[in-house]
Amino acid sequence: MKTHTLHQRRQQASAGLLSLTALALLFTGCGQQERAAEETSATSSAATSQPAVRAVAMPQWDQLLLQTSGWLGADGIYSVALNGVEKSGEAAGKGSFFWFSDTIIGDIKEDSLQADWEMVHNSVGYLPGSEPDPQNIKFHWRKDEKGKAASMFEPHTAKSKPGDYYWLGDGFFNHQKDSTIYIFAYLIKSLPGGVYPFEDVGVSLIALPKGSRPPFANQRQLDTPLFIPNSNGKGKVVFGAAVLANTVGAKAPKPDGYIYVYGIRGEKKELLVARVPDQQFEDFSQWRYWDGSAWGTDVHRAAALTSRVSNEMSVSFMEDGRVLASYQLDTNSPTIAIQTGQTPAGPFQPAKKMYETPEVYEDLDFYTYNAKAHPHLSKPGELLISYNVNSFDFIADIHKHPHHLRPRFVSVKY
Repeated sequence: MKTHTLHQRRQQASAGLLSLTALALLFTGCGQQERAAEETSATSSAATSQPAVRAVAMPQWDQLLLQTSGWLGADGIYSVALNGVEKSGEAAGKGSFFWFSDTIIGDIKEDSLQADWEMVHNSVGYLPGSEPDPQNIKFHWRKDEKGKAASMFEPHTAKSKPGDYYWLGDGFFNHQKDSTIYIFAYLIKSLPGGVYPFEDVGVSLIALPKGSRPPFANQRQLDTPLFIPNSNGKGKVVFGAAVLANTVGAKAPKPDGYIYVYGIRGEKKELLVARVPDQQFEDFSQWRYWDGSAWGTDVHRAAALTSRVSNEMSVSFMEDGRVLASYQLDTNSPTIAIQTGQTPAGPFQPAKKMYETPEVYEDLDFYTYNAKAHPHLSKPGELLISYNVNSFDFIADIHKHPHHLRPRFVSVKY
């Protein structure tokens, strides 16, 4: 999820308040030519030889999300291979399923955003194959009874109340649960007035049965115990920021049959991890939390694997069985970082600062956040990473730069 300030601006925008000062969903499409040639590494830009570990901008993936009608852009991008194989080069068979959070719906004519644009809290997309062709990706959202754009996923669990909405987390394809796709969904409650007119109040789980397609009439939604307002004075805990399927079906390098789910704790953005056998994923009594030496039942004893991660991130397998945590340092800084872990529970090496997002220097109001990887869309020895771009001056910039909502991409070569 974004910071409270960003949620506030989103909530105001979705309510149609033209006086809001900033949601953070959109960004200018300018500077693409410069960015296409840019390459930033973890070492000094003045280095005379190309480093072995480096990050390269991927403008062809940026262009995938360049649209002029209907779906115009979003943030919160996560993806899964529709064959359930989270391994490089394996997505071409059935393609990819994307889900997004705050989404702009409308039309752009002659580089001008038309006045009837709308915002919804989430949407989805499908890309056949694995090539970033903007003509092939198809986007979906719902419409309400009045024909207005509506979020694809609306809360309807026992814990949810009218007016609540979902901000989407990570998800995965569960081969052992009849190919169900599970998506974590943060339950957000609107509040009247105040500095922050919202709060997150829970974590739900959306289950999409095998072969399900929009509008997902056969979806199931479950309340979960994976939201803790305050964990023994250590701050709020929210699970679902990243998921790692260590299974045969996902073609993990050393499968153990567990699904690893990562959470964020407190203001230090500490990374926690839980695991559960894939067949027992919906049985929360079977979930175990890593305490630094063993897997236990007490989430309050969960150990911090690292810190300063982003509210949305990823943990992905390398070919040799190690993992790479990918995230935006401190959630919304210009820095994309990675950390290598020996196992899904660490230990993790110190962070490497791989890339500094250039968009933040194009305007004082622009910022970037929530980097994460898409392993099934990556090449061997590389990791395709997306990050979101936004503006603190939302209303002004969405009209000045109507294409700026789209995520941007880099590839980390290791």
